Amino acid sequence: MTQLLNALLIAGTDTNAGKTVLTTALAAYWQKYCSHRSLGIMKLMQSGEGDREWYQKVFSLEQSPEVITPLYFKAPLAPPIAAAKEHRTVDLATVWQAFTALQQRREFLLVEGVGGLGTPVTDELTVADLAGDWRIPTILVVPVRLGAIAQAVANVALAKLSHINLKGIVLNCVQPQTEAEIADLTPVDLIQSLTNTPVLGCLPYVDNVDKLADLDKLAQLASDLDLEIMMNFQLKKSEQ
Repeated sequence: MTQLLNALLIAGTDTNAGKTVLTTALAAYWQKYCSHRSLGIMKLMQSGEGDREWYQKVFSLEQSPEVITPLYFKAPLAPPIAAAKEHRTVDLATVWQAFTALQQRREFLLVEGVGGLGTPVTDELTVADLAGDWRIPTILVVPVRLGAIAQAVANVALAKLSHINLKGIVLNCVQPQTEAEIADLTPVDLIQSLTNTPVLGCLPYVDNVDKLADLDKLAQLASDLDLEIMMNFQLKKSEQ
C-alpha cells in the first residue's frame, strides 16, 4: 500500500491533547487561503457527542454525518467498549471504505484520530496500528504540561514500532502558559533530540468555544506552524 499523500492524520498522546483544536485550525487555514481546493474532514470513529457535531457546526463540508464519522457509538468510552455496550462490533471495513472514498474525492483530507495513539479501536488494534497499516501521514499533538516530554518520547516510540509516517509534533497549550513555562515543560531541542522528530510549532491556549469557532483567528494560528511539511505542498505566495 502506498502512502496517502493527500491525507493527514491528527493523532494525540491521549484524550484532550488538542487534536480537535489543530484539526480545526488547519481546516480554517485551508478555508481562508486555499478555498479553491477541496477539503474533507473525518473523525474515523466517535464515542459520544463532540467532534462530528463540531465540524458540522463550524464548516460547510457538504458531508453527511456518516461521511464525517463512519462509526458512531453513544457511550463516551474506548470504541470496542462502547460498541460492546450496544451489542455491536467495530467494523473497520466500513471506516476504510468511507475514508478511501472521501480521500479520492477531495484534494486534501484531514483525519482526526481517537484518543491517543495507543487507544484501542478493536480488541486487537490501536490507533497506531491503523495509522501504520493504512499508511496515513501523521502529526502527533503533545499537550504542554508536566510529563509532556515523556509522553512525546513514548508515543513517538509507538509510532516507530507501528511503522507510522510521523511527519512531526505539534505542541498544544491546554491552559494559559507563558513562553518561559512552555520552554520549561516542552523544550523543543530536547524533544527533537530524544525523539528524532521535528517539532512543527506550538498552538497557544484557546480559552473558550467562541474563540475556537473564530476561524480567522485559528487560521492565523495555523499559519505559524510548518504547514509545508504537514500538507505536502508548497503554498503559493497568493495563498499565504
